[in-house]
Amino acid sequence: MTTLTTPRLARTAAEPAGSRPRRHYATHLVLIVLAVMWLLPLGWSLYTALRPIESTNAHGYFSIAGPYNFDNFVTAWNQGGFSKYFWNSALITVPTVILTLFFASLMAFAVSRVSWKFNIALLILFTAGNLLPPQVLAAPLFQMFKHLELPYWFSDSGSLLNTYISVIVVDTAFQIGFCTFVLSNYMKALSHDLTEAALVDGAGIWTQYWSIIMPLCRPAFAALGTLEVIFIYNDFFWPLLFIQNGDRLPVTTAINNLQGVFLSNYNLLAAGATITVIPTLVIYLVLQRQFVAGLTLGSSKG
Repeated sequence: MTTLTTPRLARTAAEPAGSRPRRHYATHLVLIVLAVMWLLPLGWSLYTALRPIESTNAHGYFSIAGPYNFDNFVTAWNQGGFSKYFWNSALITVPTVILTLFFASLMAFAVSRVSWKFNIALLILFTAGNLLPPQVLAAPLFQMFKHLELPYWFSDSGSLLNTYISVIVVDTAFQIGFCTFVLSNYMKALSHDLTEAALVDGAGIWTQYWSIIMPLCRPAFAALGTLEVIFIYNDFFWPLLFIQNGDRLPVTTAINNLQGVFLSNYNLLAAGATITVIPTLVIYLVLQRQFVAGLTLGSSKG
């Protein structure tokens, strides 16, 4: 006679008699503390943004006195010109993310799927580039862009300064190393039988890259794309350095328009800061499943 054993009975039989399932109280406690530490500033900013300045002046910021409304968000949106600055951020972020992932995938394929003499050396070089502080190159890059003459129909400044291209080029260059490192490790985990079979069928390098490896790297691209959007969208230093025209600055600088000359409305500033967080939060929520899959896929490979 064949006896059927349920997974629960099998797990119980495998455990020693009298033992209790392990409970990871310490792990849960650490995760709860970290979650509170991360969410507290965002929650406090949202709470402050919902209160009028008159309420905080009368009762203080550490109080629960009302009223609560969205007037600060409406004022911040109109006064800060967020619609225009959001468009500027999109003009910088979208091309930069696309170029970074494309060039990084090419380099990662070359160092992980192709056997040649300098693949390890180039991977080390790209990885070592991440150790260089970007601010060290601020002055040389500024002078180089300033003296690079361009026709005025291409740039109204006659150089690369005050153009989106300067920010896109620098952001792409500094992000390629990190993306190459991540994608190369991901591509190494893929079976080499796939490309070997394609090679036997007569597929060239480009066909192997574009038709075989790229579709398999979609989870990694989703994870990296989410991270890169957050990194580049939140970048404040390079746009402020290379763009002098205030109408072309990204949304991270729009909060400056909410600053007063002699007095600052921190409720209004909190509303503006909360508005800038919304796009990255939406992107993460939309790509959350792909993001988690890209981080964990391949972790169980032996």
